[in-house]
Amino acid sequence: MATTIIPQGYAPSLNLYDTQKAIGLLKRLFEDTLAGALNLRRVSAPLFVEASTGLNDDLNGVERAVSFDVPFASKDAQVVHSLAKWKRMALYRYHFSVGEGLYTDMNAIRRDEELDNLHSAYVDQWDWEKVIAPRDRTEDYLLRTVEAIAQALRETQTTLRSAFPVLNRLPQVDGQVAFVTAQELEDRWPDLSSKERERAYVREHPLTFLMGIGGALKSGQPHDGRAPDYDDWSLNGDLLVWNSVLEDAMELSSMGIRVDPAALDRQLTLSGHDERRGLLFHKLLLEGKLPLTIGGGIGQSRLCTYLLGKAHIGEVQAGIWDEKTLSICEEAGVILL
Repeated sequence: MATTIIPQGYAPSLNLYDTQKAIGLLKRLFEDTLAGALNLRRVSAPLFVEASTGLNDDLNGVERAVSFDVPFASKDAQVVHSLAKWKRMALYRYHFSVGEGLYTDMNAIRRDEELDNLHSAYVDQWDWEKVIAPRDRTEDYLLRTVEAIAQALRETQTTLRSAFPVLNRLPQVDGQVAFVTAQELEDRWPDLSSKERERAYVREHPLTFLMGIGGALKSGQPHDGRAPDYDDWSLNGDLLVWNSVLEDAMELSSMGIRVDPAALDRQLTLSGHDERRGLLFHKLLLEGKLPLTIGGGIGQSRLCTYLLGKAHIGEVQAGIWDEKTLSICEEAGVILL
């Protein structure tokens, strides 16, 4: 069910043409800054993967992939949900060394995504992955990486404001990242839903990294779902910001230190997905043949929506919307691309 809300009195900071210019500048700025901060090289990525490899991202485990056959290859393919596992295979195949990483433009179709101000059936993000040493599989290494990404956000916003001074009226990405665990939020607000807890905390801490997502909390329920075969649930998290236009918490990135053989073994069993052990990706990982990595995805349209002060993601990406959303936006004078 689509739930689009345009705040009363909302007016975009940039007109249609300046928005397009700003999107192009923002994307160039941020990916260059991110690559420099994390020592990443750009690579090309697939729009679809072979279904039998297990390389597609299962997200929360219930989303259906868009599937089709490739008759002349005699194979079935799936449009990617994300490249969480493909990236790790690429680092293995391309022989990246410890401390080196890759990033790519990821384009995906998520057919079961609910449509609202921040969600659409089309997903575009910077997917990145980096080889790490065994000693780096620590919370401290994860937090330092988050800080580097946050600094890339700050630098990108500063340059954008110089090019488009009208954006100075928007809140600045400033201050230190607040680090908190999903369990700490449940302890503080046991009667709230997970999204309500995020909203309450991020309102107080406009730049937050929420850690420990996927595993069961003391209540017996996870804060949110995570596939068992890419993030280590004890070493992952979401980068959240406070969206002042929508007056709500907003996720910009999901990331984490990836599973090693022991973590994959444990999480496959906990999630009831032992059948995946025979898939190519999982076999290589369980045999210790894939590199240890850290990685994540950073939403391109999400970041544009946030830094350009937009009320709807359709203002920065072209998509398909339901009639109610189209009507609400037209009445509010909001132009969807």
